[in-house]
Amino acid sequence: MSAIDATFNTPDGWLSRNAQGELLAGGLSLLALAGEYGTPLYVYSRQAIEATWQRFAQALTGRDARICFAVKASSNLAILGLFAQLGAGFDVVSGGELARVIAAGGDPRKVVFSGVGKSGDEIRQALAADIACFNVESLPELERINQIAGEMGKRAPVSLRINPDVDAATHPYISTGLKENKFGIPHSQALAAYRQAAALPHLQIHGIDCHIGSQITEASPFLAALDRVLALVDQLEAEGIAIGHLDLGGGLGIRYDNETPPTPEALMQALFDRLTQWRPDGLPGVTFEFGRALVGNAGLLLTCLEYLKDNEGQHFAVVDAAMNDLMRPALYQAYHRVEVVNPGNAPVVTADVVGPVCESGDWLARKRPLALPPDAVLAILSAGAYGSTMASNYNSRPRPAEVLIDGKHVHLIRERETMADLLRHEKRLP
Repeated sequence: MSAIDATFNTPDGWLSRNAQGELLAGGLSLLALAGEYGTPLYVYSRQAIEATWQRFAQALTGRDARICFAVKASSNLAILGLFAQLGAGFDVVSGGELARVIAAGGDPRKVVFSGVGKSGDEIRQALAADIACFNVESLPELERINQIAGEMGKRAPVSLRINPDVDAATHPYISTGLKENKFGIPHSQALAAYRQAAALPHLQIHGIDCHIGSQITEASPFLAALDRVLALVDQLEAEGIAIGHLDLGGGLGIRYDNETPPTPEALMQALFDRLTQWRPDGLPGVTFEFGRALVGNAGLLLTCLEYLKDNEGQHFAVVDAAMNDLMRPALYQAYHRVEVVNPGNAPVVTADVVGPVCESGDWLARKRPLALPPDAVLAILSAGAYGSTMASNYNSRPRPAEVLIDGKHVHLIRERETMADLLRHEKRLP
């Protein structure tokens, strides 16, 4: 049995090929999973998730630090429940995500609530649940939380999300730390915002928050943002505004192609070295909001070949998965490695992997050399983050099923949607 390139695997090496060249997941047949559960099918590895979590946990050993898993990356109840068992907190950006965390057994007192558009109902929901902290992203939001907390007879725990105007060197759609992005309070306005928060009677300042983007593959943007945050903390504390914790966000990238992001150990070492230089005699608690880095390479999307099409030398592998199942390539022009589960002795052809959705943007991979037998099953790798959570019903396509490999056991953690599910809430005219 041979391992797939280790850079695409978490430490337990969950993907391999047997002597016949068939791709396996956790030693189990992906062909069998496709046959039993149908395709498109999301497949995750419990062991891969836990192994990655342990790397982060070990890198934080002995430090006053917590990881709040970014629910937007992967929100299935089984996966959230697994993180709750591992001791994670959660970063949510909607009332729906908060409800998912609670339904999965997560502790709301370990939840931070981010996002620029929190509604009044969501704020009430979060206050009633007794969450750990609101990451506040504007002055109007600050006023709204204060008003609602007063109506409920509570003091709302808040951190202000500061936009440090640091370039995360990532795709513009997932960059959040520049002044032209909608997120956070500008660094230049932060001191005044904290003064306002300190004056509001129904707020309690807990900390400071900063998140500059996603799929960041260098340590330098994290360190640049941290320096701006620490300088602001010094200013705040000089004015008597105490900061109990630093929320440094998430955004650590994974390898999809040839990226070389910092390891969890290297990133934590660099950040805490800088923190210790800043304050050698004791640090505030530190919160991280990692998502993709924990689950991205612990999941894949299985899809079956429908047609191999030749347009005068331009080859298309038309598969049964589409942009509604995995949006990242269409939305971000994102690269996902593609492996044929059962290549056999098929000839190699260079083809675009495309879906059946009626859009030219419906592609999953461009110009890949693939051995494609007529009954080919393809695995789209690195699909554990922002895969199922971004799926839609475009072209009236039911969303895929999801399974979790747990040792030799396979758990169906989301049933495939049916047309009855899609039509259930719609009404014909009388």
